[in-house]
Amino acid sequence: MKRMLLLLVIGLASVRGMLAQNTAPAAEKPFVAEYYYKAKWGYADEFLQLFKKNHYPVLKKEIEMGRLLKVWVEQPRYHTTEDGRWDYRVTIVFKNAAVANEQFDESALQRQLFPDQDTFKKEEQRRFEILLAHWDLPIKAVDVDAK
Repeated sequence: MKRMLLLLVIGLASVRGMLAQNTAPAAEKPFVAEYYYKAKWGYADEFLQLFKKNHYPVLKKEIEMGRLLKVWVEQPRYHTTEDGRWDYRVTIVFKNAAVANEQFDESALQRQLFPDQDTFKKEEQRRFEILLAHWDLPIKAVDVDAK
C-alpha cells in the first residue's frame, strides 16, 4: 500500500512538472495581431503616408523598447469584393500575450517623437477620417500536424 501511494505521489508530481513546463513557455510565446484598414476609395495612399509619418515611428520605438518584436505592412495584390476589401494589413508581433493585453499609453512616446502635437493630432484625426473600416484580429497558430 505504501509503495502504491508513493508511486501515485511521484506520478502526480511528474504530471504537475510536465504541466508547468508546458504552460510556462506559452506565456512567453510571441502574440500576433493583425490590424486591417479599409480606406475610402482614392484615399489609401494618403492613409499610408500618414501611417508612415505618425504611427509607424511609435511602433518602431516600441520595438526598441522590447514591447514589440516585429511590425510589417501588407496590401492585397488584387481587388476583392467591396464587403471583403481592405487596403492595408499591419501585423504586429508582441513580446507575449500579457504585453499585448496590458494597458499601454502611447501618448508619452507620441509627445517625444512629435513635439508639434497640434499637427500630429490633426494628421492622426485625418488618418482615421479617411477610413471606412478598421478591425483588429488576434492570430492563433494552429498545429495541423498535432494529433
